[in-house]
Amino acid sequence: MLRQIRRIVTTNDAEGKSGVMIDGIADNIITVLTELWITKPGKVNHTDGIDHGALSTQLEPPHGGTLFRYFEIPPESEFAHLSDEEKRKANAEWFAAMKGAHLQPDTSVHPAMHKSPTTDYIILLSGEITLVLEKEERTLKPFDCVIQRGTNHAWVNRGKENALLMAVLVSDGS
Repeated sequence: MLRQIRRIVTTNDAEGKSGVMIDGIADNIITVLTELWITKPGKVNHTDGIDHGALSTQLEPPHGGTLFRYFEIPPESEFAHLSDEEKRKANAEWFAAMKGAHLQPDTSVHPAMHKSPTTDYIILLSGEITLVLEKEERTLKPFDCVIQRGTNHAWVNRGKENALLMAVLVSDGS
């Protein structure tokens, strides 16, 4: 079960005075992703009164935009009972649910491998997670960060508890 994330969104009123527009649990969930905020290209309207977190529907941000999210990766041991083929099928279904099937060009290293043209800023908040790349791996501890620059990768949790991560994805603008 995903941890609930309290989200406080500020705004400016018609007189330019700051206040709170949203204070509550973020409820736009896509598989293991809790969508917090999304921006589109161009000038941002900070007084529109729209919950932009509710607008996110997929793994990638809009072209020229950004995406802020929280995500959890369960321990790999929870899937030990599955065959390799079942793991590949489950991962393919998972990416399809996030409208990201096209982001899996080569899953030969790991069934969760994916590649997007975004620059992603990711921070591990708790647990342990391994960044799997095609040539090497790096294991992260809490508060380690990754600048993911359009490379084929997977997140693998070899620990005993869920890995909790925050990420900002920035479109390449194309």
